[in-house]
Amino acid sequence: MSEKAGKIDERLLGDFITSNCGTPNKKVLVGPGFGIDVSIVELAGGQAMALTSDPLSLIPSLGLQESAWLSVHLMANDMATTGFAPQFGQFVLNLPATLSQADFKIYWQYVHEYCSKLGVAITGGHTGFVEGQNSTIAGGGTFICIAPKDQMLATPKAQAGDCILVTKGAAISSAAILAMSFPKTVSNKLGKEVYQGASDSFYQTSSIKDALTARGNAAENNVSAMHDVTEGGVLGAIYELASAANCGAVIEEDLIPVGAVQEAICRLFSLDPLHCIGAGSMLITCKKDQVEKIKSRLANENIACAEVGQLTAAEEGISIFKQGEKTPMIYQSVDPYWEAFFSAYKNGWQ
Repeated sequence: MSEKAGKIDERLLGDFITSNCGTPNKKVLVGPGFGIDVSIVELAGGQAMALTSDPLSLIPSLGLQESAWLSVHLMANDMATTGFAPQFGQFVLNLPATLSQADFKIYWQYVHEYCSKLGVAITGGHTGFVEGQNSTIAGGGTFICIAPKDQMLATPKAQAGDCILVTKGAAISSAAILAMSFPKTVSNKLGKEVYQGASDSFYQTSSIKDALTARGNAAENNVSAMHDVTEGGVLGAIYELASAANCGAVIEEDLIPVGAVQEAICRLFSLDPLHCIGAGSMLITCKKDQVEKIKSRLANENIACAEVGQLTAAEEGISIFKQGEKTPMIYQSVDPYWEAFFSAYKNGWQ
């Protein structure tokens, strides 16, 4: 597998891309950066526009409906970190030439359905078929939201002293997608109950409800920032959030929830559940006196939430406490999920 698979590394993003972003504009309040989910542009009348872009999924081993779900909800997860739901969407689809029009219609119908349920109006984009296109990435999309500027959250707004909360648990999406992509192997090696449990968790990969529930009344300002867990897992997400906020962090690794199903599947694929793709979990930062209020709101919606650490001054660095021992956290720039997936595929796992 190529070492370049997955997101661009932190150094190339910080040293090159962020200094080559076209014409500077003072209305760009939050621009591209490491650990930043959304861009925010100032509008007139105290309003602001948030924008987020992500790849669109088309994964044959998952199915058309599931691929459409990921395409819509992974972007929605990013937008939800502002404390608001997406309102408008643009979709650019570069589809395999082998995809039939009938299958395209099924896929797009689900994109329409999931956008409709979120209240997203699809405003345009581009759709085409490309010869030789074999990737599970079938293009890219952008979600947009307009809301009061002073109520929009972004990861740079987190502060030293804030508590770090995480919803649900680690490796939800990794376990679900691996189980659904290799159902026979997972069922044979781990049992049908584990396979079914992972498959059933697929639709927990949306964290928009987590974010909007945690935020509550925006005027109360009880959440300082949020960051959705994607590549790099829960630990990677905490590192990203702390970096974006120019903070350090102390992480209690033993407090990060990992479900039995996720742990079993990660073990089968030789993955650390804390370091692999974890869509469905949302990081939340807040003052200590707001922790129980936020956890209570989430509990009322049957969303699990755990306090797993605290942001600190930047000079203190990012550390992990595990079984009473403190060690510096080493950020993994390449998510091991990709190698696990392609190794299983090459080894003929079904």
